[in-house]
Amino acid sequence: MSPDRGALAIEMRVTARAIFEGALTEAGIDRAFQRHVHCERGILRVRDDLYDLGSYTQVFVVSIGKAAHTLVNALEMQAGSRFEGIVASSVAPASQVRGFRYFQGGHPTPNRESIRAAQAMLKSLAVQNSSSLVIFLLSGGGSSIAEEPIDDTITLDDLVAAYRVLVLSGAPIAEINAIRKHLSAIKGGRLAQAAAPAQQVSLLVSDVPDDTPDALASGPTMPDSTSVEDCHRVAMKYGMLEQFPASVRELFQHHAIEETPKSGDPAFQRSRWWTLLSNASLVEASRAEAERLGFAVEVDNGCDDWDYRQASGYLLQKLHKMRERADRVCLISGGEVTVKVTGGGVGGRNQQFVLACANQIRGEDITVLSAGTDGIDGNSPAAGAVADGTTVERGRQRNLDADASLAAFNAYEYFQALGDTVMTGPTGNNLRDLRILLAY
Repeated sequence: MSPDRGALAIEMRVTARAIFEGALTEAGIDRAFQRHVHCERGILRVRDDLYDLGSYTQVFVVSIGKAAHTLVNALEMQAGSRFEGIVASSVAPASQVRGFRYFQGGHPTPNRESIRAAQAMLKSLAVQNSSSLVIFLLSGGGSSIAEEPIDDTITLDDLVAAYRVLVLSGAPIAEINAIRKHLSAIKGGRLAQAAAPAQQVSLLVSDVPDDTPDALASGPTMPDSTSVEDCHRVAMKYGMLEQFPASVRELFQHHAIEETPKSGDPAFQRSRWWTLLSNASLVEASRAEAERLGFAVEVDNGCDDWDYRQASGYLLQKLHKMRERADRVCLISGGEVTVKVTGGGVGGRNQQFVLACANQIRGEDITVLSAGTDGIDGNSPAAGAVADGTTVERGRQRNLDADASLAAFNAYEYFQALGDTVMTGPTGNNLRDLRILLAY
């Protein structure tokens, strides 16, 4: 590899990181609240809705998910310190807002605090009435961060075991959440049922496909579009039934799973939902940043929920076709790929995807970055990774085997040794993943 080519590869890795970091900043929660949430003279505006805060006997806030702290802080910045409520996140808050109770739930599986958080929410919402306003702030990760089993026979250990089966099944998030909803006392619209007949508004920072908003945090405040039949179908499709703990398996076998509330249920008569940020916000911000840097840009989200190997081949083929028409091209892809983990390594779907790409672009002037907007990829401390045509050779020089690392699902250690992990730390946001492919 010539010195000039090596320098260009470094420059493009830096450029890919810059596009990702720029998009993450532009699609930040603070900026979204500045655009869409205002409070003046006691009138709270959320997008197109107006709420006269003085007309309610109580205003209660419930914030759930990886972005729970950021959302509460942003609400306070826009509307002042006038609320009380409950915050459940997977990380400890840097500071606490007066009037709020804080819980540190588990992710990707529930813990004791997850149960305590859900129980506190149900208790507080039960005392709301028709003159109350409940503001729900929902973000990704909420499915495990706050949880209460629908059946008393399901212990916390059983719940954790069931979640592990779901997370490691290789099923897309929408199918995973169909089962989560029906096993939960707060998901699938059941938190809205608990809050009824209060006026309700949900502000969403979405890490699910734009056409399935009720999958966000397993849809605690929205009519559920999934059914008990879906649960049985998904469990059969991915061979989950024999892996579930006995208490969960018996609910399926005895057809004892209760249906979730659907559209038209009285719980939703005074409910509104507004998406403040989604993966589309992130994709648009990255497109603008790449165009500013002089790339010919295309967006292709068609491989959302595909297996990472299939997605890598599809996107690289698309990138090669783009390069036939222009010299400096950027392909942006939002959403998530799926990985069915069989090895015991350290990594996540983003790093696994990037390493799969690295094997296919050896010697080419191509750079690939994939990272999660929450700052955490799988069981690693990285958000993702970046690779290019030099990655495999640089790894070989350090006695690293790309094929072996891929097979062992140990991509993090591979990229960490090369200095090519994307490290952000927890971002306080969660808008699914972003893939950036550059050819030059």
